[in-house]
Amino acid sequence: MLGTVMAESGGEDLLSDVERLRRAVIGARDGSVSGEEITELVDSWPLERAKQVARAFTVYFHLANLAEEHQRIRALRERDDADNPPRESLAAAVHAIRESAGEETLRELVENMEFHPVLTAHPTEARRRAVSTAILRISGQLDRLHGAHPGSTAEAETKRRLLEEIDLLWRTSQLRYTKLDPLDEVRTALAAFDETIFQVVPEIYRALDAAIDPDGTGREPVRARPFVRYGSWIGGDRDGNPFVTHDVTREAISIQAEHVLRALENACGRVARTLTVYSNLTPAGQELRDALAAAEAGYPRIMAEITKRSPNEPHRQALLFATERLRATRERNADLAYRGPEEFLTELRRVQDSLARAGAARQANGELQHLIWQAETFGFHLAELEIRQHSEVHAQALEELRAGGQVSERTQEVLATLRVVAWIQERFGVDACRRYIVSFTRSADDIAAVYELAEYAMPTGQTPVLDVIPLFETGADLEASPHVLDGMLRLPRMRARLEETGRRMEVMLGYSDSAKDVGPVSATLRLYDAQAHLASWAERNDVRLTMFHGRGGSLGRGGGPANRALLAQAPGSVAGRFKVTEQGEVIFARYGQRAIAHRHIEQVGHAVLMASTEEVQERANAAASKYRTLADGISRAAHDAYRSLIETEGFAEWFSAVSPLEELGELRLGSRPSRRSAARGLDDLRAIPWVFAWTQTRVNLPGWFGLGTGLAAAPDLSELQAAYNEWPLFSSLLDNAEMSLAKTDRAIAERYLALGGRPELTRVVLDEFDRTSDLVLKVTGHERLLENRSVLSRAVDLRNPYVDALSHLQLRALSALRGAEEESLSEEDERHLERLLLLTVNGVAAGLQNTG
Repeated sequence: MLGTVMAESGGEDLLSDVERLRRAVIGARDGSVSGEEITELVDSWPLERAKQVARAFTVYFHLANLAEEHQRIRALRERDDADNPPRESLAAAVHAIRESAGEETLRELVENMEFHPVLTAHPTEARRRAVSTAILRISGQLDRLHGAHPGSTAEAETKRRLLEEIDLLWRTSQLRYTKLDPLDEVRTALAAFDETIFQVVPEIYRALDAAIDPDGTGREPVRARPFVRYGSWIGGDRDGNPFVTHDVTREAISIQAEHVLRALENACGRVARTLTVYSNLTPAGQELRDALAAAEAGYPRIMAEITKRSPNEPHRQALLFATERLRATRERNADLAYRGPEEFLTELRRVQDSLARAGAARQANGELQHLIWQAETFGFHLAELEIRQHSEVHAQALEELRAGGQVSERTQEVLATLRVVAWIQERFGVDACRRYIVSFTRSADDIAAVYELAEYAMPTGQTPVLDVIPLFETGADLEASPHVLDGMLRLPRMRARLEETGRRMEVMLGYSDSAKDVGPVSATLRLYDAQAHLASWAERNDVRLTMFHGRGGSLGRGGGPANRALLAQAPGSVAGRFKVTEQGEVIFARYGQRAIAHRHIEQVGHAVLMASTEEVQERANAAASKYRTLADGISRAAHDAYRSLIETEGFAEWFSAVSPLEELGELRLGSRPSRRSAARGLDDLRAIPWVFAWTQTRVNLPGWFGLGTGLAAAPDLSELQAAYNEWPLFSSLLDNAEMSLAKTDRAIAERYLALGGRPELTRVVLDEFDRTSDLVLKVTGHERLLENRSVLSRAVDLRNPYVDALSHLQLRALSALRGAEEESLSEEDERHLERLLLLTVNGVAAGLQNTG
């Protein structure tokens, strides 16, 4: 269909050029076509044609990704068997724990389970919102096509609509012309809530309830409690983003409230319209009758209309009245509005209790229960808005305020933000916004600063309730984290908060900056150690500690399968709770389709339950003790190799020359700048563009560099193989590196690296790639990369040649731009080259399904 659209739009000669390049890059993989021949072909096209070809391969990947998603959904449906639950499902976890540990342990684990995904606006989604929306429309047509009878008019019409939508995707600009503002990011993320998350969450709880009590679910009171709580940094994260202001934060929570109140209103109205139980057969309880009488006395006109529509249907009347109150809450009609979600939940539970007492157990515990779960999970704020700011900003603000003179605009903004937090809590409740994360926490003073600033912000009013959370990002900060927590326990405000929360506390661990700082191997082990030390600290101090994992989507930033990462955590560090960031392209990938969102949450829930069992923790602890000396030796050698590379004189300039690093800012991926300040060194560069740029070069260096040197330092291959088979952390490290290596293309990477004119650095990188690939295969026992993951391996193998096509086009643009002064490019040519480069960046990101 894409070929048809291209031929209609650009003529058969465009389709012919695309096909020539497609055949050439496939031929290069089997050696029948040389890289020089492909370069010659790509260089022969006018820049306008090169951009059209780049667009073709980019749109191809959007469609290929969609086809893969639908195949995955089909596979999930085929494996759905109530008697034999699929691996890594909630049902599988319930069965395993019930068999190994008994009913009481299962009950405790289920009651204490928490999964807290936090959506962030980290700029890693390369697609425009218009492109993502077009893809969703094509997805809807694919669903219709699968359901249409072969040869029917419905099938023919669906194919016509598919061609229309693919044509529209082809004609839609792949690049943003304007930079996103934070509220654009809020609205983009909320599309996932509207389309998927709101509907999926009660389905997850029902799946858990059915696993616990397959015969009673829907008839007996539910045994599954809501365990998912969404958070959001979008509109609240101001660390390095001057565009997130207190006004943006206020508007962000208001937009969230509008979405969730509308969703609850629609859901409540839908349940009400179907709950047509007749009072003679299902009489209302006294409490419900009293509530309806009070509603009639207070709002006679509304209740008269409801009673007229639903005579002798008191349960339906109660829900229709609740729907009216939700609308009033959304429209801010204070007379009728709910004061908060608990008041709404009280009304729902009153209806549920009345139904159950009248013998209508299935009505009490069916769709009405789903509505209750939705209200419990999302409240009236949808997701808790979290604030994040850098510790240095707080320190400077306090210095100005203590001096008593004129304060800067930035300090005024800090105080205004804290006032907005207080307003949010008054308007939507404390749980709508109480977490305040301090980036680059170095001591307890950084935490105390926030509490002191709150006093300055509201000298005459009540300060907001705050859970101030330290964020440890570098290797050194991770090692010092228990000492910082010791200092926090000495803060009066922290001690008081611990008493109020039942000694609950949270700490955030940064994956991105630690990996950029010390390399992927050392970062993995330091994070593991930090978690182990923090778990021990929590036990010693009788603190119920939640570790918040600041993971990115890419492997170089702590990405990879979340469920496998969970099972590799340090024993005691999960304890039934998992909080993690979900950002950029990860949000669309995990929540773009309901079936995939359902599977993602189930896999994480399975891992949270299993990682919290004594059996899994004891096994992991034994392996960690057995292989720790080996791992330390690997880490030291890997760290030295990594630091040696990035500390080489001129490395930052070389990296900028060999990658599209400087051009990435032109993609306008998000509202946040790519650097923390005006400095140009690597230390100041954010982790996202660091990883993104390496991905584009097909090197993927942040996912594996140093591992080969580390493995080579180990004295015994058989010990490495045993560690891989027995220690989840070590196997996860190697499996993730293997995936990163499989997405690396050595021949194309060499061409990018040559652009920097530093052959000695090129040799270091490629030698380490060869060493790492060789030793990873020896340790895993595989003949080729991803040998044991056939579906993923086939997907990567099929994609790589098409990504090669975009890489060759990008190399043409990058080479010309890097040599622009020597070639005396015209302004027009330079503009076309920059656009070609950005188009290929989008395409490579879609092809590899990774940005930063």
